[in-house]
Amino acid sequence: MSTEISAPVQTADHRPRRSIGRTVKNYVALTKPRVMELLLVVTVPAMILAEGGLPDLWLVIATLIGGALSAGSAGSFNCYIDRDMDRKMKRTEHRPLVTGEISDRNALLFSWVLGVVSVVWLLLTTNWLAAALSAAAIFFYVVVYTLLLKRHSEQNIIWGGIAGCFPVLIGWAAVTGDLGWPAWVFFLIIFLWTPAHYWPLSMRYRDDYAAAGVPMLGVVRGRATVGLQIILYAWATVASSLLLIPAEGIGWIYAVVAVASGGYFILQAHRLYGSAIRGQEGKPMQVFHGSITYLSVLSIAIAVDPLLPF
Repeated sequence: MSTEISAPVQTADHRPRRSIGRTVKNYVALTKPRVMELLLVVTVPAMILAEGGLPDLWLVIATLIGGALSAGSAGSFNCYIDRDMDRKMKRTEHRPLVTGEISDRNALLFSWVLGVVSVVWLLLTTNWLAAALSAAAIFFYVVVYTLLLKRHSEQNIIWGGIAGCFPVLIGWAAVTGDLGWPAWVFFLIIFLWTPAHYWPLSMRYRDDYAAAGVPMLGVVRGRATVGLQIILYAWATVASSLLLIPAEGIGWIYAVVAVASGGYFILQAHRLYGSAIRGQEGKPMQVFHGSITYLSVLSIAIAVDPLLPF
């Protein structure tokens, strides 16, 4: 008689269950929180400048919530659409749609929910113009940049970057209900800043973008050409920042910061170009991070000046 005892049949699903905290973390990752943070940094200064002082605290909070939902929706849509490219890039290989932590269907549903809620929220808590601008920002980033430009044009980040300029318009509109010329100048600053900010990243991750078939400038052009374009856009950004000096509420602090931080930004761009023409890689990520510092400092100056009594 055999003494072998057969193992019991496993009928239960023993796949590891993801914790709620991990699931939330993955959905947050879909929204590209670092990009969201940078967009929200410029919203509050635009509101302070529009008000000529501190706006109503609830209005600021409501606008930031709506802006975060809008930016999160755009970022999530981008992750969903670009999931095939993300699988080919080391920089994005840990995104939740690549790892399978979140299903494609759930990501798409999440994107739509955030987008609809952002528009409805801003309509209920601010005004129709801010809500319409939120919808336009999502449309521009998802359709114009991600679907139409990113895979097909080396100028993708130039025109696609317009989506990142909308937060200043949303902030201004939330306060005033219209769009004054200082809002458009702030818009122009971010529009010109975006290529100079992003192209160093395309230089650093050139192989990644090439593997994914994305015609970023850093892929289709040599380092010297990209470096020169970064210089041109850095100079244009700083020049446009000076156009804000005559605006009501702007004073000497902003003027000094715009010139000093702008000089730093331009210097970093020239150093990168100098390395490129010598056939060296240089430090593109230093320019990338420096550009973030520049915009953050400039935004702080915009927020501080209208609050001073002189």
